[in-house]
Amino acid sequence: MVFAQVERTPRGPLAWPATATPRLTGAIPPTAQVLLGIVSVQIGAALAKHLFATAGATGVVALRLVFAAAVLLLIWRPSLRVDRRTLTVVVGYGVVLAAMNTLFYLALDRIPLGIAVTVEFLGPLTLALAGSRRWLDALWALLAGAGVVLLARGGEGDVSVVGLLLALGAGLCWAGYILLGAALGRASADGTGLALAMGVAGLVVLPIGALDAGAGLLSPTVLLVGLGVALMSSVIPYSLELEALRKIPPRVFGVLMSLEPAVAAIAGLVVLREALAPYQWVAICCVVAASAGATRYARSPDA
Repeated sequence: MVFAQVERTPRGPLAWPATATPRLTGAIPPTAQVLLGIVSVQIGAALAKHLFATAGATGVVALRLVFAAAVLLLIWRPSLRVDRRTLTVVVGYGVVLAAMNTLFYLALDRIPLGIAVTVEFLGPLTLALAGSRRWLDALWALLAGAGVVLLARGGEGDVSVVGLLLALGAGLCWAGYILLGAALGRASADGTGLALAMGVAGLVVLPIGALDAGAGLLSPTVLLVGLGVALMSSVIPYSLELEALRKIPPRVFGVLMSLEPAVAAIAGLVVLREALAPYQWVAICCVVAASAGATRYARSPDA
């Protein structure tokens, strides 16, 4: 199932050496590790949104990707000598990663966190259900569609259409990220390809982010909070998730991951004071139920 096979976004990938994570997280039950990772990601997104007024949405994206790239490159120390096929995959992966993060943060600048994450989740969900002819998968698709209709409904309190489209674009990039991630996994045996791809993503976004943020990007406070965003959005959750995946089945991991839109909505309410209308909570629950159901009842690969 796609949710269990791919590391999450919008935070971007992070892979630690296999011997490092267990020493730090081995005492935490695996289900708690996944849930803590989800909470960390959404708090990181909320912190990022606090920086938008000072550094701009793309400036914050640049900070996060550059800091994450620095950590990865320091850990893996990849060689820059790669063959043309690997280079193509690395560059493509990095560009999609940059686009996904940029679109998501631009959406987050216009719509509440819970809604942005919910709409973005439609990308991998669509990829997971594409080509299926089972009636059960059609039910999950209809449930997710009902959630979208509720989120996009008119009337008082209606969310930004531009924000919804940006979040949907981030979701489409997420689907491309999943497909390219499989190719990257075949092209590099460890985290070296990932480190190079993150470096590409940082280089793509940095000029745009620097123009958007201006001098605000170099503020000590912005840099410190940007580092915190990178840690909470990438380092902490991926350390927890990599260890959890060693102990629980991927399908269980995928079902837990389906809680992310709901956790995002709660983080938006608590940290950002983003209150949602009752119908918007219903919409989020529809997408959560659809993604959890599609993961839980996915057809096995050999079926």
